[in-house]
Amino acid sequence: MKKLFVFGIGALISITALAQNGPVLKLNLEKNKVYRLNSVSEQTINQTVNGNQQTVNSKTQYTLSLKMLDATPDFMIAEARFDTILVSTNAMGKTTLISSASEGNIASSEAGEIMSAIMNRLSKNALFLKMDYSGKTLEIVNAKMLADIVLRDTSAITLTGPVATAIKSQIQGMVSNESFKTMVDMFTYNMPAKQVATGDKWNTSQTMNSGGMNLDVTTEYQLNKLSGEKAEISAEANIKAAANAVPINSGPAKVTYDDLKGLSKSTMVVDSSTGLPVDSKTKTQITGNLGVSGPGFSMQIPMEISGETKVTALP
Repeated sequence: MKKLFVFGIGALISITALAQNGPVLKLNLEKNKVYRLNSVSEQTINQTVNGNQQTVNSKTQYTLSLKMLDATPDFMIAEARFDTILVSTNAMGKTTLISSASEGNIASSEAGEIMSAIMNRLSKNALFLKMDYSGKTLEIVNAKMLADIVLRDTSAITLTGPVATAIKSQIQGMVSNESFKTMVDMFTYNMPAKQVATGDKWNTSQTMNSGGMNLDVTTEYQLNKLSGEKAEISAEANIKAAANAVPINSGPAKVTYDDLKGLSKSTMVVDSSTGLPVDSKTKTQITGNLGVSGPGFSMQIPMEISGETKVTALP
């Protein structure tokens, strides 16, 4: 969710009055203070494979700790930690649990144990970020070092077959620079980094990595109400597959998702003194066809994704 700020045109006196009454909405963190945010997402995927309906339900929880270490007029350096990563997935009656609190087992025959080991490593190591004042992550300074730590000993994965190939691909995608940015920006990248007044709108755009899919997200925000240091904001995002999106490799199959499109609507309360969300709710709907091809076969899989995400500030 990202936007380019847009002013309504009016009489100069009116514009001046609005600017004087509105806050500067930007990321404004106190140096060395730790801010904690929690995100809970519930998602349902319905797809039809060879005429058979398949449903996958998942619940994902992230807890982010964010600390600003230094700042310049153009950007800040921050430390981000994913203290908690919990994922529960039910695919056609089979439940998989992933927890960063568990050390897991990279050599396990269970996918949940392998992914828990990966998430445990991620939760124990900080990301060092270069961010602008809209909350957008410009660079993961230690991306290569962190990826090496998380991917250590993945050669010890003993799981075989298509599931193993899919997991290895998922792990590689998860530790990419863009995936790290997506994980942070979902909490922080909402502000115009400018002075705004009630009724003003701004736009952001970004390419996000979600489940291995590269999606372009263009969002329009509007400031609806100011109450003290609380800014009430609504947002609507258009989602589509990124241009020249890289296919997903799942075992011998190649999965394309070029015609996926969706819409996301959010309401949020932001602390105007920090630029961080106090409370945020987002509902998303994505539909389209997956193109699945491999040696000797090719098919289209209609898919619908619906989800709801809640972000709250923690003490």
